Amino acid sequence: MRLLYDATGIHGLFQVYDRYVRCVRTEYGSEVWKDSCVEFFVQPKVNAGYFNFEFNCGGAFLCSYIVDPTRTPDGFRLFTKVPAEIGRQIQVCASSPAVVEPEVAEPMDWSLQFFIPFSLLEKYVGALDKVAGQSWRGNFFKCAEDNSHPHWAAWSPVDELNFHLPRCFGELLFE
Repeated sequence: MRLLYDATGIHGLFQVYDRYVRCVRTEYGSEVWKDSCVEFFVQPKVNAGYFNFEFNCGGAFLCSYIVDPTRTPDGFRLFTKVPAEIGRQIQVCASSPAVVEPEVAEPMDWSLQFFIPFSLLEKYVGALDKVAGQSWRGNFFKCAEDNSHPHWAAWSPVDELNFHLPRCFGELLFE
């Protein structure tokens, strides 16, 4: 995982060495975490919520702003799904086809690049001011639920099988 920033936003690159790759969801906001997926969760301000950006290997993704990640039958206690018209500001480039079906059991490398404009984050958390020198909280994940070998991995360790744990986020320092 590589993460960079410029004056306009955050650029990310996931390089994934995978097996049992499957990807069938193609729409914005669909359950991409069930496919071969990578995720970037970021909390720009300590006193605000966090964003989850979840991308399958084919480039489909979802994004929400989550204030209270307590699980409910509808998702979380307090969250907002970022509408598609705002989500379109996020740029994604995937090396895999949009659909990988049937599952590829052999080792497979794939990558996913993204760009998230600061202006999108500011719609939910307010002005970010000069990002250089700031310390945010965040985490990076790899997962796949609907394949023959489900798996979950985190950059900053989680203390239960749940990625929506801001207490487990690591520090992201913008130098």
